Amino acid sequence: MTKVIIDYEKCEGVECGECAEVCSMEVLTIDEDKIIVKNPEGCSLCEVCTDICPNEAIKLVD
Repeated sequence: MTKVIIDYEKCEGVECGECAEVCSMEVLTIDEDKIIVKNPEGCSLCEVCTDICPNEAIKLVD
């Protein structure tokens, strides 16, 4: 199973949120004021979220 790690020290949360918007597998979502991993099993390792994150706050580990 893929592990999706978010470095909250780098993450701007809902101020950015593009990673949750572009995730076609709905792995990431915005909950109140932060990005959370809601469905890590659904990650297809497409890396769109890591590519769009301006702060390199998301890491995918297979």
